[in-house]
Amino acid sequence: MSSIAQDRATGSAVDFLSKERTIAGPGFNRWLVPPAALAIHLCIGMAYGFSVFWLPLSKAVGISAPQACPDGTGFLGELFATGCDWRVSTLGWMYTLFFVFLGSSAAVFGGWLERAGPRKAGLVSMLCWCGGMLVSALGIHLHQFWLMLLGSGVIGGIGLGLGYISPVSTLIKWFPDRRGMATGMAIMGFGGGAMIGSPLAQLLMTRFATPTSVGVAETFVAMALLYALFMTAGALAYRVPAAGWKPAGWTPPAAAANAMIASRHVHLGNAHRTPQFWLVWAVLCLNVTAGIGVIGMASPMLQEVFGGKLIGVDAAIGALDATQAAQIAAIAAGFTGLLSLFNIGGRFFWASMSDRLGRKATYAIFFVLGTALYASAPSAGHAGSIALFTGAFCLILSMYGGGFATVPAYLADLFGTQFVGAIHGRLLTAWSVAGIFGPVIVNYLREFQIGHGVEKAQAYDTTMLILAALLVAGFVCNLLIRPVAPKWQMSDEELGSARKLARETVAAGTASAAVPAAASPVALVLIAWLAVGIPLAWGVAQTVAKAAILFK
Repeated sequence: MSSIAQDRATGSAVDFLSKERTIAGPGFNRWLVPPAALAIHLCIGMAYGFSVFWLPLSKAVGISAPQACPDGTGFLGELFATGCDWRVSTLGWMYTLFFVFLGSSAAVFGGWLERAGPRKAGLVSMLCWCGGMLVSALGIHLHQFWLMLLGSGVIGGIGLGLGYISPVSTLIKWFPDRRGMATGMAIMGFGGGAMIGSPLAQLLMTRFATPTSVGVAETFVAMALLYALFMTAGALAYRVPAAGWKPAGWTPPAAAANAMIASRHVHLGNAHRTPQFWLVWAVLCLNVTAGIGVIGMASPMLQEVFGGKLIGVDAAIGALDATQAAQIAAIAAGFTGLLSLFNIGGRFFWASMSDRLGRKATYAIFFVLGTALYASAPSAGHAGSIALFTGAFCLILSMYGGGFATVPAYLADLFGTQFVGAIHGRLLTAWSVAGIFGPVIVNYLREFQIGHGVEKAQAYDTTMLILAALLVAGFVCNLLIRPVAPKWQMSDEELGSARKLARETVAAGTASAAVPAAASPVALVLIAWLAVGIPLAWGVAQTVAKAAILFK
């Protein structure tokens, strides 16, 4: 009897996680879904903020100062070394693995996600992301860097990929009338995760630090447990609409009215065979390549371009004393925080604007305006105009974030919504590629310039022009995008088979499917938004306080 009861309990748990159990019933309020997506994205978005751990971890053994490894110790030696500290450059490999595995896991598991549903994918994402942090905490405790790479880099990176794409298809289906806004709300959370996580990590490390510990391992454990709570709540709150559902009073646009919005769906197996997929892939890759390198070098770039001018002293950065260098470092931290705000705000603003302007026109703005801003940035720097330089990069970073948030809606317009989550997962390999080439272009070209005698204040001039050229190439790719040819679109019979395989319930009819959003309790919606809105507001307040230093 106990065996039978156990089997029933196991079956009930599996059934609870099935896609069929997430199909919303009559009266469900679609505005409950974005907070669920934000609960997951705000947690995994801490990947952007992991650099807050680098300096403490670089003295995990020495505590007060780094304990250098013996001469000749290479990267492989640092993987297993226990008696010396890791270099910051070594720790940075974890950041690289994040985005390599984010893109690759999203591509590999995207098809499974469409069949399994967002609830199961969200919980697997939680297990990978939080479990990876616990493995990393063990790696810090044992001082084994390979465990950190395995934990947060590989396992956590897989969790990033699943968590990132888990709400995309769901939100687009809940908001066919506002696709850009819906995905913008969720993906805004990924950009905002570091705004919450970084100051929280600083507080926890200060709390856990002792004479024998820098407090990072304990911080990893605490944050993993907190993130597990939020991500589980978000995953369990996911609901999907029945196939064919649409908002009350909304009529899909006629194909003739907007040829760029497809009225039929393209199968996942055919999407990558179309030129449109690879053109959008190039559009995303080029936009991200141009922006991601700037994010990684924002602080040193501002300091090296303006030097003492940031504090009213006419001197290059190398000529400043320790006190002056600390002052401009604080200002540069404010600059980085300001860029984060525009990165996040741009995700919602530009994605929402794309609902009015169209995705193709929105990306055209990104590339035209971005090219002009990159090309003019060196002149603003040489003229000593801190305001123009700062403003240019704030706009650039808003469009960097906007590119991420707009691309899922772009894919839905071109390929339909049936497989958009999986198609988006495959497209994110562009992010993996950009995550490698963007920093390489900015970092190594800077070192090359300085190595050949170029002053640090001018070392970014050529880089900015190269990034502008990348955006010109992106503009051309975007210009070439046309509606997908009918031969790639699924017939009604093929669509029915695909929905059956995906275990989707088809709405009985338009009248029964168009349930008014107000049927669910408003209080429940308010509680859900407060649960994610309060932490986000706290993170924004922390970032604004740091950014305010820039204007003092």
